[in-house]
Amino acid sequence: MKKLLSILAIFAFALSVSAKQKPQTIHTFTQGDGTFLLDGKPFIVKAAELHYARIPREYWDHRIKMCKALGMNAICAYVFWNYHEPQQGVWDFSGNHDLAAFMELCKKNGMWVIVRPGPYVCAEWEMGGLPWWLLKDRSIKLRTLDEKFMKPAIAFENKVAEVLAPYRLENGGNIIMVQVENEYGSYAKDKPYVSAMRDALRAAGWDKTTLFQCDWSSNFTDNALDDLVWTMNFGTGANVLDQFKKLGELRPNAPRMCSEYWSGWFDGWGRAHETRPATDMVNGISTMLDNGISFSLYMTHGGTSFGWWAGANNTGFAPDCTSYDYDAPIDEQGAATEKYYQLRELLQKHSDVKLPAIPKPLPIISIPEIKFEEMAPLFRAGNTPKAIESHDALPVEQYNQGYGNILYTTTLPDLKAGAYLRISDMCDYAIVTIDGTPVGQLYRGNGYETTLQIKNEVKAGAQLEIFIEVMGRINYSKLIHDPKGITDKVEVFTTDGKNDLTYNLKDWKVYLYPYDLDYNDLSYIPITNTQHPSPNTQPAYYKAEFSLTKTGDTYLDMRTWGKGLVWVNGHCIGRFWEVGPQQTLYIPGCWLKKGKNEIVVLDITGPTLARVEGLTKPIIDQLQRDRLPKDAIKTDIFRKSTAKKQDGGAGNDAAPGAK
Repeated sequence: MKKLLSILAIFAFALSVSAKQKPQTIHTFTQGDGTFLLDGKPFIVKAAELHYARIPREYWDHRIKMCKALGMNAICAYVFWNYHEPQQGVWDFSGNHDLAAFMELCKKNGMWVIVRPGPYVCAEWEMGGLPWWLLKDRSIKLRTLDEKFMKPAIAFENKVAEVLAPYRLENGGNIIMVQVENEYGSYAKDKPYVSAMRDALRAAGWDKTTLFQCDWSSNFTDNALDDLVWTMNFGTGANVLDQFKKLGELRPNAPRMCSEYWSGWFDGWGRAHETRPATDMVNGISTMLDNGISFSLYMTHGGTSFGWWAGANNTGFAPDCTSYDYDAPIDEQGAATEKYYQLRELLQKHSDVKLPAIPKPLPIISIPEIKFEEMAPLFRAGNTPKAIESHDALPVEQYNQGYGNILYTTTLPDLKAGAYLRISDMCDYAIVTIDGTPVGQLYRGNGYETTLQIKNEVKAGAQLEIFIEVMGRINYSKLIHDPKGITDKVEVFTTDGKNDLTYNLKDWKVYLYPYDLDYNDLSYIPITNTQHPSPNTQPAYYKAEFSLTKTGDTYLDMRTWGKGLVWVNGHCIGRFWEVGPQQTLYIPGCWLKKGKNEIVVLDITGPTLARVEGLTKPIIDQLQRDRLPKDAIKTDIFRKSTAKKQDGGAGNDAAPGAK
C-alpha cells in the first residue's frame, strides 16, 4: 500500500510539472485579402485606446474590463519615452511605469494589444513623449537621422522591446501590431528616417510582428513604406469611406483600419470645453463595421495627465489641460457615459457572444472644506536654492532642469519712467518684479507678446526679478523643439533725454525650483489672512492635512486658486489654472487613505481664498478668459535705429537700436 501511494504521489507530481510546463498557445496575426487574419481567420480589430500613464495602476484592471464590456477586443496604447527615461540612461519601469504589468493585465483579460512606441507619440503629452534632456544639445534635430537623436531613440526602442518580449505573439503573448513612428506625414517628408525607425524596431525584436504606420488620408503617401501596413487617422463626423478611397486605389486588397478614430477632442487652458455628438461617433463606427474596417477608438478612456505631463498644442502656444477626459465613452473617473451605452449596443449587435457585464462604478466621495494654515513662500530665506552665476540668461535645460520653475535676477541701469522690458523668447509664464515690486505678468499664449512697460523711474543697481513657470512643451509639429525659460535675451529700452538707449542685460543669478523638490524641507509660516494670503502674488507652497473615514474618487475644487500644481499624499495630481475651462482636479480614491491625508498646493500667483473641498462631479467647462494676463504691450520702439551706444554698467551690455 505504501508503495502504491508513493507511485501515485510521483504520478501526481509529474502531472503537476507537465501542466506547469505546458506550452503556451502561439497565435498568428497577418494580412489577408482585404482583412486581417488572426490564426488564419478573418478578424476585425476593435481596439480601445487608453494610456496606462494616465490611469493609476490600481485602476488599470478596471479600465481594461470597462473596454472589454464595451465590446472591444484589443487595447491600443502609446509608450511614452520621457515617462520611462527621465534622465538619459536612467530607466523607470516600476510602479505606475510598469509596462509589463499593464500588458499582463491585458492578457489576463483576454485582450489583444497594439503597441505604439513612438519614439514620438503626440498624444497631447509633454513634448510628444520625447524626453526634455534631448534639448540640452541646442543643435539637435528631432525626428531626423541626426545621430544625436537616433542613438538615444534606438536605445529606447531596444529597451521597450526587451520589456515586452514575453508578450510578442511568437512567445505566446498578445501583441498583434506595433506602430512605426507616428503621423510622420504631419511633420516632414523623410522616408529614410521612417525606414530607419522601421529597421530599428525589427532589429529590436519585432521582426515577426505586423508593423504599421498611421497618417491622414491627405498625406499618408508622403512617407509610406511598401512593407508596412498603412492605416488612416480621422475623427467623428468624417466620411469614413472617403477616408479610404486613395488607399483602395493603391492597395485594393489590403486590410483597412482607422488607427485613430477620434471620439472627442482635448481641452486647452483658456479655450472652451470640447465635445462631440455620441450619435456621430457611433454612426462612424457602424459604417466601419458594416464594411469590414478595423478601428481603434481614440480615446475610449482618456484619463488624466497627472503631474506635469500635459503638453501644449502648436496653435501659437496652447497648453493642454490636466484632464484628458476627451469627451470619451469612459469618462475621466472611469464611468460609462451615454457614448458608452450607445456604442456598447452597436458592438453587441456585431458580437457572436454576449458582452461581459459592465464593471461596477468606482465610489465617489465629497470632502468637506479644507483650510490651509501654513505657507512656504519660494523667496523666503531658507527656501531659496543656491544661485547659479550665468553671464547669459539660458533656457532651463542648460541648467539641467526639465520641469519646474526658474528665477532669473540681475541689476538694472538708470531708467527713466516709461522704459520698456522685452524678454525674447519667454517660455511660458513670467512674473516680473523690480526690488520685489510687481511690474507685470507675461504669458506666451497671448500672441507671444513679451514686452512690459516699467512705469516708474529706476535707479542703477535695482534688482530685476523674472520668475518663469515652465508649462508643457509643444507636442505637435516642428515646434516640438520647445526649450523653456529665457531662450534668447532680455533687453531694456529707455532714453537719456536725448538718445534712445538699448541694454542687453547680462550677468544673471539663476535659481532653480524643480517640481520634484521635497516640499517638506521648505520653511513654512502661518497664514494670517486666509482671504488673501499672498497679496504680492509671490509664488508659494501651501500645506494642510485632512482626515477621511472612507476613501473614494473625488474632484478637488480649485476655483479660489490662481495657477500651479497640487500634490496629495505625495502624488502630483496635476496643474490648475483659474482661466479654465477645467476648475477641478480628479483625485483617484486609491491615492487617498483612511485617517490622515496631506495636501500641498503650489500657487505661483496666489489664491483669493486658501481652501479646497472635494466634489462628486467635475467642473471642466467653466471658462474665465478675463483671468489671462493683460500686462503685455505692443510697441514700435524696436524699429528705432538712432539710439546712442552706452555703457550698460555692471552686468549690462548696451547697443544702439538693438533687435
